Amino acid sequence: MNRTGLFIALALWLVIGVVFGLYPELDLKLAALFFDPATKTFPLKLNDWAGIARDAAVWVSWAFVLPSLIALVVKMIRPDRPLMVSGRAIVFLLVTIIMSAGILTNLTFKSYWGRPRPVVVTEFAGDQQFVAWWDPRGDCERNCSFFSGEGATAFWTLAPAALAPPAWRPLAYAGAVVFGLTTSGLRMAFGGHFFTDVATAGLVTFVVIWFGFALIYRWPRTRFSDEAVDAALTRLNMPAYRLRKRLFGRKTGPAPSI
Repeated sequence: MNRTGLFIALALWLVIGVVFGLYPELDLKLAALFFDPATKTFPLKLNDWAGIARDAAVWVSWAFVLPSLIALVVKMIRPDRPLMVSGRAIVFLLVTIIMSAGILTNLTFKSYWGRPRPVVVTEFAGDQQFVAWWDPRGDCERNCSFFSGEGATAFWTLAPAALAPPAWRPLAYAGAVVFGLTTSGLRMAFGGHFFTDVATAGLVTFVVIWFGFALIYRWPRTRFSDEAVDAALTRLNMPAYRLRKRLFGRKTGPAPSI
């Protein structure tokens, strides 16, 4: 998560955006590689094993979130106990996945950017007009193509990779990139997204993770400690904890020092 990585991501974003903006037919040509004109379908979409792989990819991504979610819930129930997971890791992982795979993707672009998916455009036996990635005026009304939510979720595995031990970090980054590319390739093969949808998903997710890591771990003015997160969660959840104790007729004991 250094500056070189950020500059490379932004450069790729610029090149892809300009090239596919000037020549939007490239998106159609790439999508056509997975389309069968004889059956007028995207054949892999009907493959059971490919469907299982798609579902598994989603669960793999969320498996990396689960420890942080469990630790947070346990802390809410028992704020008198220390966090089971690093406080900064909880904030970093949850905030980045919510931002990249939730708010920016599904609640923002996919809801208001009316780009139709490949499977429904006229070039692939659909009934909607193809539009370039930069044009939000497509016929899609909801859950649209730009940009890929599953692609963003898959590439989000770069976040836990950033927290791997330094010796393992390059391998973790490589695994996350391969996982993101494979998942994105499946989405294209199913006719669910164009290349620019999955490329944007990966690049947006990387930028969100880069800035999240910098804010929490690197920049002196904004970074904080695991202890600070633990203490804040204790203060936030202690009143409800003490109330529960009183309702069940148990003594709370002295409040822990913070």
